[in-house]
Amino acid sequence: MGQHITNPIWVGMDVHQDSITAAILYGDDAEPRVERLPGDLNAVRRMFRRLSERGNPRSCYEASGAGYVLQRALAHDGFHCEVIAPSLVPKKPGDRRKTDRLDAIHLANHYRAGNLVPVAVPSEDHEAVRQLVRARLAVQSHVVRLKHRIVRVLATHGHRFTGGKSNWTAKHRVWLKKLRRELDGPLQTVLAFHMEHLEYLEAQRNALEAEIDRYARQEPWRDQVEALCCFRGIKTLTAMTILTELGDIRRFKTAPGLMAYAGLVPSERSSGQVFRRGSITKSGSQELRRVLVEASWHYRKKATSDLILQRRRMGQNPQVVAIAIKAQHRLQKTYWKIASRKHPCTAVTAVARELCGFLWSALWAQVQEEV
Repeated sequence: MGQHITNPIWVGMDVHQDSITAAILYGDDAEPRVERLPGDLNAVRRMFRRLSERGNPRSCYEASGAGYVLQRALAHDGFHCEVIAPSLVPKKPGDRRKTDRLDAIHLANHYRAGNLVPVAVPSEDHEAVRQLVRARLAVQSHVVRLKHRIVRVLATHGHRFTGGKSNWTAKHRVWLKKLRRELDGPLQTVLAFHMEHLEYLEAQRNALEAEIDRYARQEPWRDQVEALCCFRGIKTLTAMTILTELGDIRRFKTAPGLMAYAGLVPSERSSGQVFRRGSITKSGSQELRRVLVEASWHYRKKATSDLILQRRRMGQNPQVVAIAIKAQHRLQKTYWKIASRKHPCTAVTAVARELCGFLWSALWAQVQEEV
């Protein structure tokens, strides 16, 4: 009886808000048994308790808007459950059928065969801080779009700022306030509405940034944030974005693995003696890739002494500081070497890829120091 209980039972689940379709494979069975359950965690728990009487259930479902709630609930009950990367699930090019039942069967078969790649499941606290950082990004995107709208609305009526080279400086805002007083009629109402909305969004953004900064000064974020701030182009907000998107750095055993996760490695379609390399894959976290590229633009400048950067490095792990200084010199040379013969954006992307390697080394050094 004990030997029978240890037999694996493979469960592939297609999870939706209102329903969960489970395909169950007992051992080496060829045909799965399919069950359709309501979108209720208690119903899934009852099914797994029933399956555990016949063997050892091992389950999976694709990462989606359902999040990690189901995985955490099953893990809390002692059941094995993994969340699968949807983009890495094998698919037949000629298969044009897609239903909940077929998706669940597909997952169960590939999970038993070991063809699926699980994603890292963050803790609830980690995921909450990640959502906080992403909320700030969402508000910032609204701010940028509203600024563009204000400038274009005024430009269509012949009001253009000529008091400086760029918009949204202190002089530009003074000009907007003056224009708001001088205008009348519907255009004055539109400008007043947009400016009040902009002030509200900027206040929200500042409040979120203050909250992010508060968490960055607490454990378990503080030490790693301070380590990343040793690098040029990285301050608290960028460091928190990197850390919340990466999770535990120990899951990346090599620097190229982190580069691939950020989607900064070139795509390739080679066969035989023909080698074809294209643009970067852009896989993984878009937010992580964005902040790495933004930080990489700072390495266009000459690697000189920076008082503010030196202050951020004071009292930090000497190994991390040495890595940051090496990155500052190497990446500046890398940028100008590539920019001399290619587009600056190509050079910055290459710098971002190498910056990934330096950040990987610094975070590993910080982890080893804590141990």
